[in-house]
Amino acid sequence: QVQLVESGGGSVQAGGSLKLSCTASGYTFISCDMAWYRQAPGKEREYVSSISSYGSDIYADSVKGRFTISRDNDNDTLFLQMNSLKTEDTAVYYCAACRRSGEYMFWGQGTQVTVSS
Repeated sequence: QVQLVESGGGSVQAGGSLKLSCTASGYTFISCDMAWYRQAPGKEREYVSSISSYGSDIYADSVKGRFTISRDNDNDTLFLQMNSLKTEDTAVYYCAACRRSGEYMFWGQGTQVTVSS
């Protein structure tokens, strides 16, 4: 079965950096678009960034210029480099894979990112 396992979350001060990873298994990694979403306490889940199977990336305006999404198709891993972190970036970050009809079919369990001032 498909599994997406996120790692790399943690606590950091504002202005700091973190790099999230998402290791995928159970499907052909290179065949699917992938994305990062996040959900802050009391808020709905929101889109952060996505990357196509051939590497074309898109970002939410709130993270553009600070976050970089990438993928390692040889090792079935998705990354999110987060720089210049802000307190409003605090959320649980989720990895998603394989978009069909506008929705992602598979989701990870999430990793907590906490940014303190």
